[in-house]
Amino acid sequence: MTSDAEAREILRRTGDLPDDEIDLAEAALALGALERPNTDLGGYRRHIQAIVADLAERADADADGLEDRIASLHAVIGERHGYSGDHDTYDDLQNANMLRVIDRRRGLPVALGILYLHAARSRGWAMVGLNFPGHFLVRIDKGPVRAIIDPFNEGQVRTVVDLRDLLKATAGSAAELEPEHYQPVSNRDVLLRLQNNIKLRHLSAHDVPKALEVLSGMRLFAPHEPALWRETGLLEAHAGNLKDAITALETFMALTGDEHHRHQTASLIQQLKKRLN
Repeated sequence: MTSDAEAREILRRTGDLPDDEIDLAEAALALGALERPNTDLGGYRRHIQAIVADLAERADADADGLEDRIASLHAVIGERHGYSGDHDTYDDLQNANMLRVIDRRRGLPVALGILYLHAARSRGWAMVGLNFPGHFLVRIDKGPVRAIIDPFNEGQVRTVVDLRDLLKATAGSAAELEPEHYQPVSNRDVLLRLQNNIKLRHLSAHDVPKALEVLSGMRLFAPHEPALWRETGLLEAHAGNLKDAITALETFMALTGDEHHRHQTASLIQQLKKRLN
């Protein structure tokens, strides 16, 4: 069984690592264990290892073109292991918890994307998550050739027309593709995006304590991310936890280089300290 303390220690170690050394799958399992304490992660780790082994077996037997790699990922993750996006109950919190994603073989784009990233990288294939709004996508490269694939829709290759339609469906009819939508994101950003789904659902339900729990886990693997400390401070203040709010906001002040936010935050800290007295 993995205790809350053990899951937090995995995430603390992740927070100390250079970004390119982060094990996305292991971190995602630890985040899932925070939500479902005392779960045995052994079976989940073995399942992920099985995906890796199945991909190795299939990929070794295939030609090594980019299309072959994409086909292998689809065959192993989508067909052999049965993963697909949860179109029916998209907003279900289980879709962002990697343990439940593995149990149900259903999940959000970013949760499924982590499986694709982990599997592809296990073969030494170049794959990154993209900064595409509203719907997580990954890009696979082989030399000068690259393709954008959609983990939520069984690893389908997405054309520019597909991406434009997808953007308008998630961001509104006025939205247009921008160069930044094609930019790769860091491993920490992938994990932040996973957890943001959970945090935002708790906030939508006006469950501030639950949102603060999620932020606590996020700060473990991204301890130097100023926005997390600022949001924590604002939510702690909203909940009436003034000392915790001041501590979080002071940490934000130490981390941020945004002078506008520094000025705003300094003023807020003074207001909170007056309320304490």
